[in-house]
Amino acid sequence: MSRKANCWDNAVAESFFKTIKAELIYQHKFTTIEEAKLVVFEYIEVWYNRKRLHSSLGYKTLKKMELEFYKIKIVA
Repeated sequence: MSRKANCWDNAVAESFFKTIKAELIYQHKFTTIEEAKLVVFEYIEVWYNRKRLHSSLGYKTLKKMELEFYKIKIVA
């Protein structure tokens, strides 16, 4: 649970939404809500999590970072 009035609690979510708006939402003109849902889902599951390099993770993908995390956890 977050602390009251902690400005850093929301920083990760705000950064994600800024990125998705800049890289996806503002670049497309959606004709239906269903199309928008599908495009956003594909962006998150195919591009953002598996292919996009994240500077905060040492320019690794989220998927690669997750695999490294579990590899370390198994060894420990």
